[in-house]
Amino acid sequence: MTWLTWPLVGAIIWFAGLALWIAIRWVPNRRARRAKITVHSRKPIERFSMIVSWMGLGGFPLIWIATGWPSALDHATHPLIILIGTVIFIVSLRLFRLTHKALGAMWSHSLDLRENHKLVSHGIYERVRHPMYTAFWLWALAQPFLLSNWLAGLSGIVGFGTLYFLRIGQEERMMEERFGEQYRDYCKRTKRIIPGIY
Repeated sequence: MTWLTWPLVGAIIWFAGLALWIAIRWVPNRRARRAKITVHSRKPIERFSMIVSWMGLGGFPLIWIATGWPSALDHATHPLIILIGTVIFIVSLRLFRLTHKALGAMWSHSLDLRENHKLVSHGIYERVRHPMYTAFWLWALAQPFLLSNWLAGLSGIVGFGTLYFLRIGQEERMMEERFGEQYRDYCKRTKRIIPGIY
């Protein structure tokens, strides 16, 4: 059992989290494809931010797990650190599931509005306007606890942070244009990603 080191345990937990994320998204993705997209904003900056986010939350960690590169940025870890990362990742996945459940066919991976799009403000959306982003921020936060490599660990914060700050304003403008006063009232009673704070 000497081969089972704490860095490997952290990497296995991170990989299991990725697999669960794919499983959670599988059915909503299939359902959403049945609803026609009527408005979308997939400009080059949107595509760029999606690629950067994917590389941070998936690409660099997978490269490090598969190849060990860049080993010069490896660092020591501890069971408590792995435990903290695991708890954060579990909360992220739970929130991710609640978000998909509330959105149903209104979900999209990009800035899209679907046919007969409705403003979702029930379930987890009663607490925050963008719980999907909260879930991804938690994933990005869990990553440096689980992966004992500075690049693989911190790339999620940089990658998803890039997407979030390039997209959030545009997304809220798009929702306001579509739903008008209804969305403005919703914004007054909710925060973006942290209930009662931000």
